[in-house]
Amino acid sequence: MASADLGTLTASDRHTAQTERYAAHNYHPLPVVLAHGEGAWVTDVEGRRYLDCLAGYSALNFGHLHPRLVARAHEQLGRLTLTSRAFYNDRLGPFSQALAELTGKDMVLPMNSGAEAVETAIKVARKWGYRVKSVDPGSATIVTMHGNFHGRTTTIVSFSDDDVATADYGPFTPGFVSVPYGDLDALREAINPSVVAVLFEPVQGEGGVILPPKGFLQGLRELCTEQRVLMVADEIQAGLARTGRTFACDHVDVVPDIYILGKALGGGLYPVSAVAADEEILGVVTPGSHGSTFGGNPLAAAVGLEVVELLRTGEYQERARRIGARLAERLDGLIGHGLISARVHGAWAGIDIDPELMTGRQVCEGLLEHGVLAKDTHESTVRFAPPLVATDEDIDLLVDALAKVLQSTGAV
Repeated sequence: MASADLGTLTASDRHTAQTERYAAHNYHPLPVVLAHGEGAWVTDVEGRRYLDCLAGYSALNFGHLHPRLVARAHEQLGRLTLTSRAFYNDRLGPFSQALAELTGKDMVLPMNSGAEAVETAIKVARKWGYRVKSVDPGSATIVTMHGNFHGRTTTIVSFSDDDVATADYGPFTPGFVSVPYGDLDALREAINPSVVAVLFEPVQGEGGVILPPKGFLQGLRELCTEQRVLMVADEIQAGLARTGRTFACDHVDVVPDIYILGKALGGGLYPVSAVAADEEILGVVTPGSHGSTFGGNPLAAAVGLEVVELLRTGEYQERARRIGARLAERLDGLIGHGLISARVHGAWAGIDIDPELMTGRQVCEGLLEHGVLAKDTHESTVRFAPPLVATDEDIDLLVDALAKVLQSTGAV
């Protein structure tokens, strides 16, 4: 569409057309153009309000424009935003200490996006394998899980089994072996002297909030310790209070060797990610061997520090547990009425729709009509991840909207 034609459209259609014309089509958005957010709610350019039940894939655990986070960001914006790690800054030290204490690890390595943090963990695990475990040069192998989602860089999609994420992006990076998620026997069989780490999600969020079998994380911890292999937990989506504990691994009292963090670490204001581990592991990183222009910058560190302070109170972990209890109770009533199953873990739910009724995309389009934003995955599965500031009334609105969508098919 020509630029001159845009002026004849509604505000929503104009922004949609402009985006479709000039932005690459690597997403398939729902037909809504958002302009403002506050708490658990967003408003589009036409003034319509929606309950945000995606929360930026858990980047907005604390809601839109959390006043403490916004105040901290404003304060830092007026002082100093970027120095690069070529110099020290007065925000990185306090942030690093606070995050190290939150994770119970010796040190952290700050980055920007979640994918960068995963890449960092891969590099650290390999270097640890050569420098500490003494695996043969060039042989370091990392075991991953079927159905994983750790990002979209070339290296990361090299161990993805998602055809859409991998098609036409080869050749791929070697050094990975994938096993079924939750299969300890397959995992044990895959471990040989070249294996340096097991990379996993304690909950597979992109897969549809898939929970591991009972005892799997404990067994994984024991196996990694026994075989001297690093247990690397990608808590980018599952961590930072989303599941009702600070980290999803906390539910079964398992402590990984490496935490990978992101999304909510930036409070929905700024991209902040990090790898946290003890000195024996992160100590293999030396000056010049890894870096980032923006990683650990003063603005990121200031926002990240405020996020850690919010998490220290336990308020948001408790909010997630309360949301989860209400979600589970309300969704249970829809099982057998268009809903095949529902997996709820804190303020996170994956629901499977009867594929004979509608696709997950169609469910999300229906929810949009009732003022709720959600995201589908894998054909007939929909994920809900409301901000942890959502109220009981908000959760009721979500489930009531879902019931109406299902009712439109005659299922309820």
